[in-house]
Amino acid sequence: MLKLDARDIEILRVLSAEGRITKAELARRINLSPTPCWERLKRLEEAGVIAGYHAEISPRALGPHVTIFVAVELEGHKAEAFQAFERGVMAYEEVTGCWALGGGFDYLMQVVTTDIDTYQRLIDTMLEARIGLARYYTYIVTKPVKSSAGIPPGLLPDPG
Repeated sequence: MLKLDARDIEILRVLSAEGRITKAELARRINLSPTPCWERLKRLEEAGVIAGYHAEISPRALGPHVTIFVAVELEGHKAEAFQAFERGVMAYEEVTGCWALGGGFDYLMQVVTTDIDTYQRLIDTMLEARIGLARYYTYIVTKPVKSSAGIPPGLLPDPG
């Protein structure tokens, strides 16, 4: 694991809030000259601490859509069953997130489609593909309340 100091953590705090900030502005904000700042940034990227930079696209601005969370139970519970499901789910671009869970369900998927009919066709396709899906429970998002990606800045390690 990469050892982070106060400047590294400040870089992460700034980038988590403003991913499009210029490198020069980032250096200014953390009170470091550009070259050492860029070297730190490159080190954080190469170490995988910064996994990527993304634009947050509003589905609402692009037209009708529905966001659905799907709790999934698999047919089998051996390693091969989990691996087959995880490989299979990668083929569906509508699945925008998928997490393995401990507890009652095996996985939680986030699905974004244009409407409920399209969602149901997706589920039917997944069932026909035999990726191990035994049961699924559908939860339709009626209103987004809060959404953010990544680690909350308050959970970044204390450099002290």
